[in-house]
Parts: sequence; structure tokens; C-alpha cells
Amino acid sequence: MAASIRSYLTQWTVFVPIVAIVALVFTWGRDLPSAVVVVAALLLGGAVLAAVHHAEVVAHRVGEPFGSLVLAVAVTVIEVALIVTLMISGGEKAQSLARDTVFAAVMITCNGLLGISLLVGALRRHVSVFNAEGTGGAFATVATLATLCLVLPSFTTSRTGPQFSPAQLTFAAVASLCLYGLFVTVQTRRHRDYFLPITTAGQVIDVEEHLDPPSTRTALVSLATLMVALIAVVGLAKGVSPAIESGVAAIGLPQAVVGVVIALLVLLPETIAAVRAAARDRVQTSLNLAVGSAMASIGLTIPAIAIAMIWLEGPLLLGLGGTQMVLLALTVGVGTLTIVPGRANVLQGGVHLALLAAFLFMAASP
Repeated sequence: MAASIRSYLTQWTVFVPIVAIVALVFTWGRDLPSAVVVVAALLLGGAVLAAVHHAEVVAHRVGEPFGSLVLAVAVTVIEVALIVTLMISGGEKAQSLARDTVFAAVMITCNGLLGISLLVGALRRHVSVFNAEGTGGAFATVATLATLCLVLPSFTTSRTGPQFSPAQLTFAAVASLCLYGLFVTVQTRRHRDYFLPITTAGQVIDVEEHLDPPSTRTALVSLATLMVALIAVVGLAKGVSPAIESGVAAIGLPQAVVGVVIALLVLLPETIAAVRAAARDRVQTSLNLAVGSAMASIGLTIPAIAIAMIWLEGPLLLGLGGTQMVLLALTVGVGTLTIVPGRANVLQGGVHLALLAAFLFMAASP
């Protein structure tokens, strides 16, 4: 037993999260000098990469499409924790943080993850092939959730500004949870085969039949280490977030960029996992991660923030501005045309990456 424990501790994917937790204990609630911020940021990156590894181990054990949900839910936990902690300490400037972060997550997943997955898959096989029935239904759910939670608040009249009334926010939160729950049921039970990788001939590939899953003991160790890594990511991100905010302000960028930085950080594990899956000719798995993450970002984050607003003071600004709505509409339109055929080449991947570049540029220069 002792030898087994020592062998686990020699693995960097186990060692780094433990060191990150120790660093979190010594830095929590303190003003950090620049050198400590740099060290904390490096440990934060290591914890994120470790979380990717252990989430993939757990995902391999439970199999697809359940595996794609593991990382999506884990990343959403990070996102919600970061938003809530920053809203508690951010004051008025944090009133739109939830909107900025969730919208950034949608744009990054539906353009960045989706685009790079299609590009990598097409470069490998000339054409990326995926199941349009499953991916199309998931993408339609994302479009519905994004419109309901991020567009409608700009047009309602019950409250001044781009915000819901308490009753409207409750309805949006409940509807988001119901749609996400319905999606999970469809993905894991009623139409599981819609979310499995397929060949160019349209034949479903059950990954579980070709790869030996890790043992139960290994999966449990990875699950425990994943939880440790996620706690470290949340805590260290909170510690370095003041440096991020001050850095954004110092170079004259809008406050919305903070939300973009948070989204880029929390989606790093899924980005790496999606690229790896696409490189292994599992484009469907990559799209499950991309679209599932966008759905989880709205369907789980908005209800969590709605509950948190019971204790948080000030308004919750959810409605998008005109530029953001145009980018969202363009993403939905282009994404629909990309997904419906069930096949995509490098052009579609490039178009989605161009939309991501446009979003990042407009966020920095609105």
C-alpha cells in the first residue's frame, strides 16, 4: 500500500494539485506580492492541466457520452465559483461579470473549440465527420438558452436596464435547468448513439469496445485528485484575480475582458481535451465537449447565479449589447450551416475561428 501511494505521488498529475492546495492554504485571503502571484499562476496552470488528465481518466472509465459530461460539469463548477467569488468582492463593476463570462464561454466553445476540432479533424482525414442529429439538437438547445438568458433581458420592461425581474430570473433559471436535464437524458439514455463517434460511412464507433478502461481503483484516485485540482484552481484563481483585474485596467481594456480571461482559463482543460480527441479521429467527442460545455455554462451557471443573488447585493446585468447580439446571431447561423450536413472541412473550421477572433477583438476594442 505504501509503495502504491509513493508511486502515485511521483506522478506530476498528482503531485502538482497537492502542491497547489498547499500554496492555496498559505496564500488564501492575503495580498500577494508580484513574485508570489507568478508562482500561484504557474501552479494554477499546472492544476488545470492535471484536471484535464484526471477528468479524461474518469471519462474513459465511465465511457462516452457520459465522459464528455464529466469535464463539462467540472469546468462549470470552476466557472460558477469564480463568478460568485468575484461578484462578492467586485462591487458595481462585477454586476455584468456573469453575463460577460457566460457569453465569452459560449463564443469560445461554439467557435473556438468547435472550429479547432473541425480543423484538426479535417487536416487529419480531409473531412470531419460527426452525427448531425445529436450535435444539431445540442446546438439548438444552446441557441435557445443563450437567447432566453442573454438576449431577452435587453428587451424586457419590468426592470430598468438589461436585467430580469426576480420572477423572470427564476423562470429563466428553471427553464435552463429543465433543458439541460432533458439534454443529459437524451445524450446518456434515449439517444446515446447520436453522440458516439462515427466513421465516414456513418457507422457508429463505440470507443468502449476498442479501448481497455482504467481500473476502478485508478478511476477513483483520479476522481479524488480531480476534486483536489478543481479546488486548487478555484482558490488560486481567486488569489490571482485582483492582479488580472488591475492588469486589465492598467492597459486600458474594458472590464468585460475580465470575463473573457476567466472563460479562457476555465475552458483550457476542455480545449486540450477536444484537440486531443480530434487528433485521435474522434471529432464527435470533441463536438460533445464543445457544445456540451456551452450548454452547461448557461444551463448550470445561470441557475447557480440566480440562487446566489438571494445573498448578493446589486442588480444582475445579463442582457447583451448590440455588438454581442450580432456576434451571437452570426455564430448561431454559421453553426447551424456547419452542423446540418454532418460533414465539415477546413473552411468551416476556419470560419468559426475567424468568428472567435472577431469576438476577442471586439471585446478588447468595443
